[in-house]
Amino acid sequence: MSKAWTRDEILELARSFQPACVLAAAADLDLFRALAEGPMTAATLAHRLTGDVRATTILLDALAALGLLDKRDEIFSVPPSVAQALGQTGPGSVLSMAQHQANCLRRWSALASTVKSGRRCERTPSVRGEAADQDAFILAMNDLASATADALIRHIRPLEFRCLLDVGGGSGTWTAAFLRACPPGRAILFDLPAVMPLARRRFEEAGLSERVTLVAGDFYCDPLPPGADLVWVSAIVHQNSRRENRDLFRKVGAALVEGGRIAIRDALMEPSRIEPVAGALFAVNMLVGTDGGGTYTFEELREDLEDAGFGGAVAAHREPTMNSILVARKL
Repeated sequence: MSKAWTRDEILELARSFQPACVLAAAADLDLFRALAEGPMTAATLAHRLTGDVRATTILLDALAALGLLDKRDEIFSVPPSVAQALGQTGPGSVLSMAQHQANCLRRWSALASTVKSGRRCERTPSVRGEAADQDAFILAMNDLASATADALIRHIRPLEFRCLLDVGGGSGTWTAAFLRACPPGRAILFDLPAVMPLARRRFEEAGLSERVTLVAGDFYCDPLPPGADLVWVSAIVHQNSRRENRDLFRKVGAALVEGGRIAIRDALMEPSRIEPVAGALFAVNMLVGTDGGGTYTFEELREDLEDAGFGGAVAAHREPTMNSILVARKL
């Protein structure tokens, strides 16, 4: 049953975009990293950012009002907890995710037009540029996965593999977790050419380079590298239509050895499609950002896997987030 909303609650929800926009602008401008180097006046920061003094002052005041900055005698500084989360990249940081969410926000603002047209919103680069936006997306996925990957993959039983294929593996966070969990195993990371330098650096830093083969390609156009007995498909199926997922699953099947397995990490919707809430909202994100993506039920994914030659699909793990796992075996 839906809740009984008050007028004030509805208006508060309608205004909830405002703090998000303030944070998004600060992340896009890399304002927190600038202030993490030392307190500044608005004029000094505006000069550093090549921005307008009045506009920078208003943004800084709003950030201070939200508690994301401290202000004393017209000097702005970053509280330690915020500096750790937004004033750097790396472990504990959510700066890249905040920058990625800023890109999502720009698309969500065109939701009504998307509903009218049925077409995704045209992507508008941030002030940092398209290449920086791509890097922010890859790093944001790492920021999310690095805190959960080691524990999450242990829901896949058995976890042993001879060769793992990580499809769209990004900078290699999940590949690294699998290799730590299965020391005898090797891995192939498959992703776009632009991602390869980030992945190469991560594996070198982790001392895993000798166990990983990097293969550049586009899973929409290219065949997948063969020979794996376990294929990891993480946070991909939501960006596809069901037809695109069936095509992808067929490619996975062609790459797998006989009896090999596919493990899919993504949102799993209840049949009503209104639970979990995070999944219903993420479907909106796919509506404005993709041509045919969405979030899917277990039954829908099971049907698509069976159509592509897989069987025995099970939900190995469920969460009300993107961290549900479905496993199936090549027949």
